[in-house]
Amino acid sequence: MRRTLLRPALLVVFALATAGCRDDAPAPAPPAEPTGSIPFRLDGSLRFLRSDGTPITGIAIEIADSDSARTRGLMGRDSIPPQVGMLFIMPREEIQTFWMANTPRSLDIVFVGSDSRIVSIGKYARPFSTDGVTSTGPAKYIVETAAGFADAHGLIPGDLISWARNDAGPPAFVDGVPGEAMSDE
Repeated sequence: MRRTLLRPALLVVFALATAGCRDDAPAPAPPAEPTGSIPFRLDGSLRFLRSDGTPITGIAIEIADSDSARTRGLMGRDSIPPQVGMLFIMPREEIQTFWMANTPRSLDIVFVGSDSRIVSIGKYARPFSTDGVTSTGPAKYIVETAAGFADAHGLIPGDLISWARNDAGPPAFVDGVPGEAMSDE
């Protein structure tokens, strides 16, 4: 008799213990249409270059250089304008892992070393995924763009980035494309 009472009691205790560990709120579904998307703050411009310095393309960037901005990233952004991305400046150069929780759009995640060389690229990261996208080597900078950007521009490990904050001078735009006319001076 004691054994029969113990099983239901253990089931109740287990159910109560695990109930506190679950998040009963359903995961947010991607909106059918953009609704109140968080606007992009254009903090600077960034350009991608081949390893020999030949320009590839440029983007306007929002810069995430605080703990809260890095944590928030592109979460909750319903859309990503063409030629716009986010530059994360990490406190240390090390292996970096990013995930897509609460990010409704697929992204390309470009990991860059402190020498400004692309270390690796996580392409087409799945929206709302908690699976980590990890750099293949130490990275100090991470650039997030809309999925397909890396393929569209032929970005590969070994390519370079160069970036500037808007407060360091006016953003460089040529024919509406940011980053193309930045000088190395």
